[in-house]
Amino acid sequence: MALFSSLTPVFIAIICVLVGVIMKKTNGEKEKRDSKSKHSSRPWVDEDLKDGTDHPLEEEEGEEEWQGLEENVAHVPFTGERYSKAEMIKRSQTFYELLNKRRSVRFLSDEPVPREVIDNVIRTAGTSPSGAHTEPWTFVVVQDPQLKHKIREIVEEEEEINYKKRMGDRWVNDLKRLRTNWIKEYLDTAPYLILIFKQVYGRLPNGKKKTHYYNEISVSIACGILLAALQNAGLYTVTSTPLNCGPQLRVLLQRPANEKLLLLLPVGYPRKDATVPALTRKPLEDIMVLM
Repeated sequence: MALFSSLTPVFIAIICVLVGVIMKKTNGEKEKRDSKSKHSSRPWVDEDLKDGTDHPLEEEEGEEEWQGLEENVAHVPFTGERYSKAEMIKRSQTFYELLNKRRSVRFLSDEPVPREVIDNVIRTAGTSPSGAHTEPWTFVVVQDPQLKHKIREIVEEEEEINYKKRMGDRWVNDLKRLRTNWIKEYLDTAPYLILIFKQVYGRLPNGKKKTHYYNEISVSIACGILLAALQNAGLYTVTSTPLNCGPQLRVLLQRPANEKLLLLLPVGYPRKDATVPALTRKPLEDIMVLM
């Protein structure tokens, strides 16, 4: 009994240490879960804008199987333009000057735009490179006035919530200097709206999912080429990523579940009274590193 009595404090100390370790581990796991939950539930994050490239397809997680692509694609001789040094410098300078005039224009005219021009700029965007040449893009061109107005109603309803609740004070304040808000008049007035959807996966002939590698990067490159093509044609736009509007717009436009809205572009001529912020671009030495 005396031995037991003398050992009791030791046992109590050991138990206390064990309880402390267990509690610390439990609290740590809880903090990780809370942190993960808090991060994943940030209200302004748009699920459609998340790139699913690094995530395996929900179905067919088993063995790798043939994707339905040709095993042996014929290769043909490549012939490209080759310019003199002087011509290269001239062309690069001229193209830079053209693109340097590109501005985000929110005051667009309702003046009609030739449909053939829209077809051509979409064709140009379709020349973009893509992962394994899957071409994971869909360009939905809307010209119907009623449909454009429905799009505006959806966007403005969500954007008002974004500005007032989701985006946070810092984001809203950063936008104030650009004089932008949730009112999107250009969605009615622009003769065309181009909604660019990324196809997060495709379908094989047997109905199973087909991987679209780097789908968001591929479609983003296509969007950049589209902006350059619009500028080259003398048309203007504003890059719009209306947060949390994707699902509603996808249903409205009857797009399939594998398509996620990436960008919405109102396209047209600027109004005669259009204004833009007096912004400057970073100089070359701030955006280029030569090694």
